[in-house]
Formats: sequence, C-alpha cells, structure tokens
Amino acid sequence: MGTAQLHDRRTAGKRLLSLFSAAAVAFAASVAFVTGATPAAADPIGRCTPTVGAIVAVDFGPFGGGVVRGCDTTPTTGYELLRDGGFTTEGTQHDGPGFICRIGNSAFNAGKQYPTPAEEACVLTPQPTAYWSYWIASPGQASWSYSPLGAMARQPKAGDVEAWVYGGTDIGGTTGRPTFTPDDVRAKGGTPDPSETPTDGPGVPVGKIDVPAAARWVSQQLHDGSHVVDEGSETPNYFLTTEAAYALAAAGGRSPALDKVVARLAVGTGEYAYAAGPKEAPDATAAARLALVAAVTEGDPRDFGGHDLLGDLEKNVCQSGPAPGCTAKGDFTGVSYGDGQALAVLALLRGGVVPPADTVTRLTQLVCEDGSVTSILIGPGENCDGDPMTTGLVALVLDEAGGHDATVAKSVAYLKKAQLRSGAFPAFNGSTVGSVPATAYAAQALRALGEVRAADTAIWWLSREQLTDGGFGFDEGAEEAGLYATAPAVLAGSSTSLVALTTKAPEPTEPPTTPPTTPPTATPPSPGPFGDGPDLKKGVAYLTSLANLHQGRYYTAGGPTGRADFGLTVDGAFALAATGHDNDALRGIVDFLDRGGKDGDARTVHDWTNVGSAHAMGGSMGKAALLAQAVERDPRDFGGKDLIAGLADAVCTAKSAAPDRSCADKGAYTYAMSVFGQSLGVIAQVRAGETKAAEAPIGYLAGLQHTSSGAWPSLVPPTGDADVDSTAMAAMALDLVPGDAHAAAVDKALAWIASKQLKDGGFPGAAGNSVNSAALAVQGLSLDAEKYGKQIAKARKFLASQQNADGGFNVAKEGQRGSDLRASTQAVGGSTGISFGVLTRSLDGTTPNPLPSSSTTPVIVTPGDGTGGGGIVNTDGPSGGGGSLASTGGQALGLAGAAAALVLAGWVAVVAARHRRTTTGGDL
Repeated sequence: MGTAQLHDRRTAGKRLLSLFSAAAVAFAASVAFVTGATPAAADPIGRCTPTVGAIVAVDFGPFGGGVVRGCDTTPTTGYELLRDGGFTTEGTQHDGPGFICRIGNSAFNAGKQYPTPAEEACVLTPQPTAYWSYWIASPGQASWSYSPLGAMARQPKAGDVEAWVYGGTDIGGTTGRPTFTPDDVRAKGGTPDPSETPTDGPGVPVGKIDVPAAARWVSQQLHDGSHVVDEGSETPNYFLTTEAAYALAAAGGRSPALDKVVARLAVGTGEYAYAAGPKEAPDATAAARLALVAAVTEGDPRDFGGHDLLGDLEKNVCQSGPAPGCTAKGDFTGVSYGDGQALAVLALLRGGVVPPADTVTRLTQLVCEDGSVTSILIGPGENCDGDPMTTGLVALVLDEAGGHDATVAKSVAYLKKAQLRSGAFPAFNGSTVGSVPATAYAAQALRALGEVRAADTAIWWLSREQLTDGGFGFDEGAEEAGLYATAPAVLAGSSTSLVALTTKAPEPTEPPTTPPTTPPTATPPSPGPFGDGPDLKKGVAYLTSLANLHQGRYYTAGGPTGRADFGLTVDGAFALAATGHDNDALRGIVDFLDRGGKDGDARTVHDWTNVGSAHAMGGSMGKAALLAQAVERDPRDFGGKDLIAGLADAVCTAKSAAPDRSCADKGAYTYAMSVFGQSLGVIAQVRAGETKAAEAPIGYLAGLQHTSSGAWPSLVPPTGDADVDSTAMAAMALDLVPGDAHAAAVDKALAWIASKQLKDGGFPGAAGNSVNSAALAVQGLSLDAEKYGKQIAKARKFLASQQNADGGFNVAKEGQRGSDLRASTQAVGGSTGISFGVLTRSLDGTTPNPLPSSSTTPVIVTPGDGTGGGGIVNTDGPSGGGGSLASTGGQALGLAGAAAALVLAGWVAVVAARHRRTTTGGDL
C-alpha cells in the first residue's frame, strides 16, 4: 500500500467484484449437474458479528444489480457459507455444480440466476474473461485476497468476509478485484478492536509498503547526502546513519547515494566505534553495525575505515562476569543491550567467522520463559521480561547461527501470540498500541522463519502507518516520521532483514547445455545427489487409502456424491506410476478408466474428455492418452476411444470467432484453455509418433513463450503472466520433440524456473509458496539434473517439509494446514523428477481388481434470501438455512493449466488455472 493509500479505508457502497471464485468455483464440481435449487432461509445478517459467523457478498453489478450480502453463523466451508447465506447456484454440464457458473438470490430480480443461458451456456468451464471469482478477507484485513483455496476447501473463521465477483482476472488475481473493501460488507461495520489478540492469528492482508517513497524520505534526512545530523547538532549521528545505509540498501541495492553514505561511515569509524582509542576495545555495538554495513555493501569488515572490525569483536569477549564491562561470560565487552549482542554475533556470522560459542549461548540466556527476549543484557537469575522487537532480531540471529531450533520456535510462538488483531506488535508486553519498529522487526523474523501469514498481516498494518512523506512514526497514529522507525520498516517492506540484506546482484544462471537426463522407468530414483525428499511410500499410502481413493478406482469431486474427478484421478495415477510403490492400486485405476468404469453419476472418463464430440477437450484427451502411454496401454483404444485421432481432429486451423471460444488460435487444441493442456496434448501426440501431426500445436506452444524471460503464461489465450507450473510443463513437452530446434527455448525456460526458487527451496504459485509449483519445478529442472542438482535438492527438501503425518501434503507453506489430494498427487509424482515425456510403468504381474458398480446419486442443495440497505442488500431469513451453491471447493490449483484439474474433475485446473495451477493437469 502506497502513501496515497495511507489510512484509506476506502468508500463503501461499491459493488463487489471477485475473480478467484473461478478456482473456488471449480473445485466444487463434486456434485452432479443440476439447475438452481430452492434456497433455504439464510441467517439474519444481524446474527453475524466480528466474532460470530461469516459474511458472503455477491456483486450482481454486471447484470444491473448491486451487492447482496448473506450471513452464516456456523460456516464449515466457503461453499456452505454461500449456500447457507441465501444464494442458489448452477454448475456446468461438464464439471457439475462444483464449478459455479451461475449465482442467484431472491433479493435481486426474483432470484434469477446470472449469467443467463443466453450469456453463458454453462456447458464447459466459462472463459477467463467472464466467470465468478472468489475473494476472501480475514479479520483485520482491509483489502481482498484472491483465495488460494476453492470454496469447498476453505474453512471460514469468525469475522471473515468473502466476495464473489463476475468478470475477468489475470492468473495472479491482480486485476478484477471487488470494487469495495471488506469493511464495506463486514459484519457490524468493521474490524475488531485492534487491542484484541486473536486466538489463531490475523488474516492474510495484501497491503504493501511504498518502499521507494520511504527510501526517498530517508535520503532527505541525510546531511550533504552522506550522514545524519541531529537537530541542533553539527556532528554526525553514526547510529542513525547506519540505519539509513541499511534502508537504502534494501530499497535500491547498490547506488551512488548508498556509496556516499558508506564512505562517510568508513571515515567516521574511529570516531564512532573507537572513541576510547584505536588500541582499546571498540564499542561492540558500533563495530557490529559498521561491519554489517560492510557485509551488506560487499565491503571488507576486516578493513573498514582502517580497522579490523571482526578481529576486534572476536578479541573482546568476556571470559567471566559480572566484571567491569561484562555482565556475564560470553558478553561482548561493553555491550549492555540484547540487540548489541545479537548484532555482534550476526556481524561475525556474515563475515564468515564462527562466533565464540559463549556469545551465542549468551543470546539464548536472554530468552524468557514465554519465548520473548529481553532487551537488557540481564545476568543470571534476574527478572526476564521480553519484547517483540528484540525477540524478532534475536530469533533471526539464533536461526542463522544454527543449532537452536527449539529456542527459535519458542520465540516464534511468542511473536504469533503477541501480535495484535490489527496486525501490529506492541513495544512491550501488555501494551495495546502498535509500535512501528517492533512490528517491522517482528515481520522480518516471521517471514524469514516461515510464518508468512503473520508477517503479511504485520506489513499490512505498517502500510497503513506510512505517512504522506513516505516515512514512519514510532507508534500507531504518529504524525511525525523518525529514521529509527522508517529504516526497519523499509527492510520489512522489502521482505528482507539484516541477516539476508545485500546489494550484491543475483548471479545470472547460465542456460543449461547438457542434454536432458532420462530418469529410470522401472524403479524410483534414489535421492543421490539430490538430497532427501518426501517419504514417497507414505505419500502413496495417503493417495491410495480407502478414505481417498473411492472404491480403489477414482477420486471424487468432493461432497456427498460419487461423481468422479477424472482429472485428479489421472494425476493420482501419474504419481503411482512415477513411484512404483503400489502398482496394484495403479492397475485398479487404469482398468476402471480403460474398461468404461462409471462413477456415481454413471459417467465414464470420456464424459470428461468429450472425445468425438463438438466439445472435445484437447488437454483432457492429451492427459488421458498420456496415462495410457505411461502404463503401456493403447491410447488409440483407451476406454473404447481413439484419443490420438481425437487430438489430431482437435487441432485448430484458425482462431474461432466470438462467441465461439473453442479455438484460441491456429495450432491450439480445441477447448485447451491453458498452456498445461496444450503441453499435454503435444506430449501425447509426440509419444504416439505423431510429431508431424503435432507440428502446428508444437509451434503454437513454442510461440507462447516470453522471449525475454523464457517463461510461459498460464492461460490460453495468454494474459501476459509468467507461471512456474506452466513453464515446467511446456519445457517437458518441447524437450520431447525430436531434434534440437527447441533446445534453446527449453534451456531458457529452466534458467527462468531456477531463478524463481525461494530461499526455503519452494517456488511461487497461486496459493503462495506452492507445493504444486515446487513439484513441477523439480520435474522441469530434472531435464538437466546435472546443471540444477542444487535447486532440485532444495525443492525436494521443501516438499518434505510440507508433508504431513498422514503422508499427504499441504497446498502451500502458508495458509490453511492439512493434506490436500491434488497437491499430494503432484508432490509425490513430481518429487521423483520424472518428466511426463518419459514416464513409464509396466503393469505386468499386477492383479486387476473388479470394477465397482455405480450406486451413488448426486445430491442437490440450496440457499435463502433477504434485503439490506446502503447499496448492499442482505439475505435475511427467519432461520439459519441452506443455499444451494454448487460446491466450489478444492484448491485453486493452476488456473490456467488447471482448467480441468481445479474443479476436481480435471477441469479443476481450468478454474485453478485462473488461480494459477496447483495440479498436474491443466484444462484436463
């Protein structure tokens, strides 16, 4: 959030516009296709409060209406919130009611559902420019977030608000936001009292600090552009000058302005750190600060201003205490505060020096029983009362030193508990007033230590405290900026800390030149040089458990129905084929699909591929054909259909004219709405020996690559985004094409993927630090495993960190916890590094299981109605009721490539694709 947005709560009465709904909408495809059902009565809007129930708002603005609100006092999922909030829905014929295609409410136009059949047939997944999207906001959040989960997977908490908006968006949810704020529709007008401490942490906000504006303010505080001088003084304030240096480095990297500040600090080293004389022990805090300036700016802390700062710190460590200049053994001489001790340890670490063990132990002695860290360098037995600011800094340093995981975890737990509902942190325990420095340091630590949700909430609060001149005051509501408050806020807003801050530009990754590595096809690859990864046997056990794999044959689309999610089912089969840990279970899935097995709605796999029909889906046909090839079945006779011929027939000869949206362009496959789906079709055709027939699809896929970066977008037609999942998939497809015509494109794609890896080994995706994205990145980078072995190892380690006790995987590092089937299929298969282009698993010797009979019938549910005021209509009824929203749950997997995947049925990905993919199948 920039300065122009400071304290801007935004005006109410505007209509909601939600975009990520598509993903949520998609996952809900768990029920059979139905028309709108009669809504049950919704809870009266007044029954929802900031601490009871949740609010859902639907914007009918594009259809001539306004925003209609609904209340559910006991929501279990976002789907139930919409349904019990008084709304009716309808799904698509292809995906079922789970992919919400229409929404209606009796408060608008007698309950008529929109879009109308004349506007959208609701046969297939709607186009990315016109569909219902899904937005969320938790207590304390002033802006909408594009939901990382579908409505059936998200579990609203007390005080949450959700929005559904009709229109279009890009893959990351940066456009198409609701036109009003969460507070405009929140229960009883707004955010809970900032002094309240949440029990489960505040929501994930989207506020941003205007870092350039803050940096400009910092520069304006410099005398002669080189140092800070206090008002009424003529001598430099070196302490604040170091703070200015850190802020400028975080905001803009290496620059002439920063160089000038560093040069002035070097000149003043003797005056600042060696005031007692060059032969005496330095002021350890000052020496540490200067050493960190040197480390951050690629200087030499062993020769900064003519002094060996690191050597002098090493030589001046207390051997006992209490004594003059020493409170206890391990103190740096003369240090009185915890931050000085921590900075000195950090300066040594960043200078490549192993700190004396006693200095690190001394930091652990400052950790109080509740996990907080005291700012005073107390002695043994003294009263310990910590604060968030010191705790954040010390936790970062102990984590960097290593070997203190339990202590760090204890401090992180304290920070999460200390965070106010507003997102801020107080200056001291017991205070209910937010402190900018405390919040900034806590945010730095929480982000670095993996608590992204809490860190983002803190940043949101900081963004609201930024003053119009770009600076920050010390406390909540301050009107005058201070450098000591602004500098740490800049680091927090730049997603860095003194542990990681550097002006060194990332080294360019040279495009790989070695040929792709072909992984084994019969046995799982050993970790070897790629390090430890997830427990694949546990992962397979989760995927094949009776609770997940329905009758041992397929995954359902969720909800009380036997409707299959064929796209997810194929994803699971890919995972089993990659590991080889349960070939009998794999055989059961394949036989069910290949022999015409029917789900609870009497649908076969080809009710999903639509092969041979006017709505044949290229991505879905490619995905099913690829499975047949991987298990050595015949893709020309799989489930009684010739999928290879179907793909050939699905190659578009020209872009279709509106309103027909079957063909994105010449060379695209029909109804392939994502790069993921296009890639699967190419792989299937090439593996079938049909390279000639695939020339146009190959050319179209290659032409979607961003020439500057090497990345691919998610959606087809492209929207200009760049997506890890889709880039990995496209690279696998083009790598399979005979010859070297696409070698350079693949090399560039892999280099781009590697550049996107996060510090913890993960990769960014629609859901955040995404499991799906990391798994697909492993598969893509494994095309040149020799070149990217280090990145692969880090990604596998990240995936292992996201595996739960039941063997399944989280959707992402941040957000809602718990194993997710779609993420788990991708994590299990992707972590092997086996490309879809070469995936092979023989089913010889396996035991086929009998096909189940279809007995489950679809379930239909409905919503309620009501009215409100102020431009927003409420759906109040006499009692808490239902609302018939087609389940839109699941995760917003890969929006583009996840067209089929996201909705649970292979199409889930399309919706997810709009939300970025989290699954292996795009519009499949």
